[in-house]
Amino acid sequence: MTPPLNPEPGVTSTRRTGGSGTRARRVLWAVTAAAAAIASVGALSGFHQQLREIDPKGSDAASEVASAAIIGIRTFTAPAGIGVEPDLEYGAREDGTLLTLDVCTPARVGFPVESRAAVVSIHGGSWARGDKANSDWRNVCLWLASEGFVAASVNYRLVPDVRFPAQIDDVALAVEWLRSPEQAERFGIDPDRIGAFGGSAGGNLAALLGTTGDGPLDEGSRVAAVAELSGPVELGAAELAADEASDWLHRIVGEYLDCPPGASDAQCPQATDASAGSHADPSDPPFFIGHAEREVVPLGQSQRFAQTLAAAGVPVELVVVPGVDHSIGILDETLRARVAAFLHAHLG
Repeated sequence: MTPPLNPEPGVTSTRRTGGSGTRARRVLWAVTAAAAAIASVGALSGFHQQLREIDPKGSDAASEVASAAIIGIRTFTAPAGIGVEPDLEYGAREDGTLLTLDVCTPARVGFPVESRAAVVSIHGGSWARGDKANSDWRNVCLWLASEGFVAASVNYRLVPDVRFPAQIDDVALAVEWLRSPEQAERFGIDPDRIGAFGGSAGGNLAALLGTTGDGPLDEGSRVAAVAELSGPVELGAAELAADEASDWLHRIVGEYLDCPPGASDAQCPQATDASAGSHADPSDPPFFIGHAEREVVPLGQSQRFAQTLAAAGVPVELVVVPGVDHSIGILDETLRARVAAFLHAHLG
């Protein structure tokens, strides 16, 4: 998610089921995503539609950390020996969009090569830009691998080409791809131990991965632990008003949801489905939430979400750091240690 200083530059899931209300909408997500997956196969095979990659690509895509300062994840230096397999295809959509991710694997020395936990890494950028392989998110991938995890840094479709729920559909598909027997064997992954990490807009998607769906955390697109930083996770009109959200935040949320900025929940019912807290229940995995006191996404977003998770019986750890830095701009050595400890505790 891009701070207002620089606003313009640049679920296919077998387990997304439930009952009435918001859980019924989860079923609609799953049906829509499944139909899209089937349609994509038909479109690509029957009509030979040309595949196209998501733009912008690679290190040329700006990070949501707008500052040029050496802060957060930029203070990490990767050790030697970490493997990187870029641009692996995890799916294709009916419009020809090719979905790709990068896999970072731990150095062979010091870590077993079988049954390793995995973490899906989800970049920010206002749901409208950013890339899995820009310098900051590549560093996240390398850092997670340095901790012994198989890290999968994911690209997903972006606004304005698509709107919610396309982004969470893509990220959920990436989890299922990573969990498949073929990929689990290829990368030495224990499919029972897959977590998610995201920042900013990616924090919203990581949180949705954790709270949508019910049932076992080792099946489909469910994840066993979620760590997210600075996520705009409560997108309802009342929540944004309570947080005194900026015009910038109202605008990008509106674009994500395909609603007028500041629309009421009646005018924009998808705001509920895009808010992680609306799906929270006791079946959800443990959460780590990090936020800066005075950053571009109001602190109230994370505080309210943490309260909602706790009330639902979900283990949650909220860490608030001083300052104005955003997303992985706060992921300095101290916070990296806390996030890593959380992931190790819940993924092994």
